Amino acid sequence: MQTRDDITNLPAWHPINHYMKEIDLLQKIIWELRTLKASEDHQLFYNLFNKLSTIDKRFERKENQLFPYLEKRGWNGPSQNMWSFHDNLREQIRLLRKVVEEKEFEKADINIHYLLDGINNLMAVEQTVLFPNALKLLEENDWKEMQSGEEEIGWMPGCAPEKTEAEAYIHPSNDTTSRDLSFAHKESHHFDEGYMTVEQVNLLFRTIPLDLTYVDENDKVIFYNRGEDRVFPRSAGIIGREVKFCHPPKSVGTVLKILEAFREGTKNEASFWINFKGHTIYIRYFAVRDQEKNYRGVVEMSQDITDIKDIKGEKRLLEWN
Repeated sequence: MQTRDDITNLPAWHPINHYMKEIDLLQKIIWELRTLKASEDHQLFYNLFNKLSTIDKRFERKENQLFPYLEKRGWNGPSQNMWSFHDNLREQIRLLRKVVEEKEFEKADINIHYLLDGINNLMAVEQTVLFPNALKLLEENDWKEMQSGEEEIGWMPGCAPEKTEAEAYIHPSNDTTSRDLSFAHKESHHFDEGYMTVEQVNLLFRTIPLDLTYVDENDKVIFYNRGEDRVFPRSAGIIGREVKFCHPPKSVGTVLKILEAFREGTKNEASFWINFKGHTIYIRYFAVRDQEKNYRGVVEMSQDITDIKDIKGEKRLLEWN
């Protein structure tokens, strides 16, 4: 069995090193919370609890970075089992936060130990099972690809790796790293994150429950999605049309004001909501800019939120009739 020294005897850039830094941080926070009572110093308790809650960054990296690579090597156990353990801890954190915010400090003093015990158990499994097996299964290229993607998610406070020029963050759109694309078709195109064919992109735009219209930097309509249930009617005749001719006269002035502000860079978003045929419609405009912040047009998004705005409480179970 590999020891902690074996695990940490890795290059500085290695993702496991970052996980081990977080273990050191978590152990320090756990010790402090074990020796502190919320009923005696609730502000310090809450500050430490908030720091502990950043463990969710760690969970997200495991779920979205480490686990997918393990799946590719045939080990699905962490995705099926450890992820559920993460969710249990997330729920404990959520409930404990509610207790603290409602100033039930004696209750917090009792419940915090269940959470800390759970985190300690998780770290033990990581160090004795997850990390040693991952080091056996994964190759150096796997770890390097994983490391380059972790910037998108982040780390617990003080645990981010030091960047060198060679390890500088690369935006996904400029990432040319060779990857296993066995899932992709030869017709697939590379987007910022992922690969899709034109057919798949069309299916995506047809399926999302939003009306999207893209107007380019020359104020010409160049795209709209064709969903089954549109909020406002659209037809192919608007493609190439100046956007000022695509709105009723009473709203053209507002649209042009938005475009001018977007083009000048003084605004990036504008939102409206209206009553339309008995439905509440949420309309949003977003400035589209490239990596150099140059104005490249505007996306108009319309959504029927009649049912959404009445949502209350939670729905965590699937209730199909």
